[in-house]
Amino acid sequence: MKMNDIQKYSQDVLPETLQIIRDLCRIPAPSHHEEQRADYCRNWFEKNGFENVFIDEALNVIAPLNDQQSNDLVVIMAHTDTVFPDMEPLPLSEDDEFIYSPGVTDDTANLAVLMVCSRYYREHRPDNAPGMIIVANSCEEGLGNLKGSRAIMQRYGSRVREFISLDSSSLHRLTTGAVGSHRYKVTVKTEGGHSFGDFGNRNAIAVLANMITMLYSVKVPQNGSSQTTYNVGGITGGTSVNTIAQQAEMLYEYRSNDRICLEKMRDMFEKLVAMIQASGVTVDVEILGERPCSGEIDRQRFEALKNRWKAAAGQAQDLPLQERFASTDCNVPLSMGVPAICFGVCRGSGAHTREEKLEKASLVPGCQILLDLLYRL
Repeated sequence: MKMNDIQKYSQDVLPETLQIIRDLCRIPAPSHHEEQRADYCRNWFEKNGFENVFIDEALNVIAPLNDQQSNDLVVIMAHTDTVFPDMEPLPLSEDDEFIYSPGVTDDTANLAVLMVCSRYYREHRPDNAPGMIIVANSCEEGLGNLKGSRAIMQRYGSRVREFISLDSSSLHRLTTGAVGSHRYKVTVKTEGGHSFGDFGNRNAIAVLANMITMLYSVKVPQNGSSQTTYNVGGITGGTSVNTIAQQAEMLYEYRSNDRICLEKMRDMFEKLVAMIQASGVTVDVEILGERPCSGEIDRQRFEALKNRWKAAAGQAQDLPLQERFASTDCNVPLSMGVPAICFGVCRGSGAHTREEKLEKASLVPGCQILLDLLYRL
C-alpha cells in the first residue's frame, strides 16, 4: 500500500471519524455497563462489510478478519468503557480545534480511529495478511479489572502472536511493559459504642487510621530499576460525632512494574492485616482487582513489533519516540509472554477528568500511524 494512499484516506475520513466520536461520547459506558456502546460498534462493523461480528459474554465486540480457526492471529483493540460512572449521556461541546467531553480521548477517539482504519484495511488487505481480530473491548478502566482483555486471551490463547491496544492521548509514547497492581477494600470492625458512656472501647476509624499510618511507613521493595507505589484512595465509616465507630473502610492498592516487588508488597500487606487481626479486631479484606506484570517474552519478536510501530510513528510525525511502563489491556498478554504494545492515535489532555478534550487534527496522523503499522504487520 502506497503511503500517499494512506495519507489521503487519513485526511478524507476525518469528518466520519469525528462523527463516530460524537456518537460514542453521547452513549454512557461505565465499566461492566458497555451494552449500548457495544451495540453501536457491532452495528457499525456489520454495516461496513465485516462478517461474523459478535458480542461475547464479556461485552467485547469482536470483528474477525481471516480467522481460520487454526492460524496465528494479531489482536488489535480499543476499549469502550469510560472511567465515569454516569448512566446518563455525558456532556459534549466543541469548537474548531477541540471536542470537549469526559472520556473523549480515553478511549473514544482511539476506538473511532480503530474502526475506520480496520474498514480500510479490510477493503485493501494484502494477500499475505495475517489473521486479525478487531476488538472494541470492555472493562479496561479501574475495577473493570481488564475483564475484556482477559476474555480475548482466554478465547484465542496460544494463537495470538501479537497484541496491540490503542489507548492514550499521545502519538509519540509506546507502552511496552506492564505495571501490575493489587486492589483491595479493607473493612475494620470493632465493638464501638457511645462516645461518653463507652469511652475506651476500640474505634474502627482509629484502628483504620493506625493501619494506614503503618502502610505509609513501608519502604517499597526495589529490584534493579523497578518502580513500586502504594495508595489509599478512599476512606469511609462511622455513624455520628458522638458514636465510637463500629466500622470503617478504605480502598487500598499497590503497583509495581516488577513481579517480585509486587509479591513482596502482597506479603507485607497480608502480614500487617494478620497482626491487626491478632489483636482481636475484625479485618475483612476483599480483593477488587489484580493486574499482572510482564512475563518472559521472546526479545527478538518483541523488538520486531516495537520497531514496526517506531517506523510508522516516525513516518507520521517529527517527535522523539518514548517507551514506558503502564497499566493497560496489554498487561494480560504481556504476562502470558505475548509481544504486546499500547499506544495512542490521538492527542488531547485531561484524561480521567470532566475537562477532557481531544485535538481534532491529531486524528489524521493517528490514523496514518495505525494504517501504516497494519501494513507493516
